[in-house]
Amino acid sequence: MPLRNRGGKWHYRFEFGGKAYGQTTGLNATERNRTKAQAIEMEHWQALREGRMPQRKIVVRQFNEAAEIFWEWAQVEHREHPNSARRLSVSFSSAREFFGAQPVSTIDEGRVEAYKQYRISEHQVRDVTLRHDLHALSKFFGYAIKQHWAMRNPLDNVEIPSDSEAVRIHVLSPAEEKQYFGRAMQYADLYDLGRLILNQGMRPDEATNLRKTDVNLGRGQLFIQKGKSAAARRTLDLTTESRIILGRRMAGDSPWIFPSRRNPGRNISRLNSAHDRILRQAQEDGIVFNFVLYDLRHTFATRLAQAGIDLATLAAILGHNSIRIVQRYVHPTAEHKKAAMLRYDATMIEAE
Repeated sequence: MPLRNRGGKWHYRFEFGGKAYGQTTGLNATERNRTKAQAIEMEHWQALREGRMPQRKIVVRQFNEAAEIFWEWAQVEHREHPNSARRLSVSFSSAREFFGAQPVSTIDEGRVEAYKQYRISEHQVRDVTLRHDLHALSKFFGYAIKQHWAMRNPLDNVEIPSDSEAVRIHVLSPAEEKQYFGRAMQYADLYDLGRLILNQGMRPDEATNLRKTDVNLGRGQLFIQKGKSAAARRTLDLTTESRIILGRRMAGDSPWIFPSRRNPGRNISRLNSAHDRILRQAQEDGIVFNFVLYDLRHTFATRLAQAGIDLATLAAILGHNSIRIVQRYVHPTAEHKKAAMLRYDATMIEAE
């Protein structure tokens, strides 16, 4: 019954009664731990021989230490989608602060409910942020169970805000657009990024990760090379304004449309900071903006839907596999709905 080193942990596998059994010991794959790992394997075999299931032994890990190991795993797991890993890191900053040195195995539903209250009362987070935080914590406990740090996932019995409660979408009005971009002109990168999102419907990280080789001005197209699904990897036809912006940004030696001293993906935090400064400056002048950069994509989707673009085409442009997902982005205005009813009423009159 040889031990195997998998992912830096001792695993074992054996046959008993014609069936294969195996799992991780949770121990680091070092010579020092080999004897302990073999003992765990033998316990499993002996339990089966006696007609019972082996008792899993919990490996005590403080939350902060476990969170660090989980983060290292998440970076590898989401290596093709680094933004997913970064979102986990953002959600875990508050979880580390709250749970600290508490052993993972002692965190139950009550502690998670206390964490929810902490996020709402101390940080005034919205349902959409709370939803992200709790899903990140649930993913962590799924990993913790495999590592024998916990017996179960306490999030299974905790209420998480639903999609309908968590969705926070703002569609810019023409007046808001004019006011915002008038102020954004002081930040050239932010201005160009915002206009590209509003013109093409790209996700912010898709825009900041554009290479010059992804743009074909002759054909009037750009190519999204990476994404969470096949639908996200797509070709977009450029608007007139997008051609002008991209043509201007093609100059220079950098291979990136939005160059950065580190890498283009990190531009998002820098540009979000510039966006937040504009919102604060506007508030000081008595103008309240309440939207994020991603809302420019929502605004694009809503405007295309109002222009009569069918949802299947809109889904393809946005890079979604499902029309159902697109429906969350589309928010007809009262004027648009009124115009639709007037057109319908006209058809009813004509039918008479």
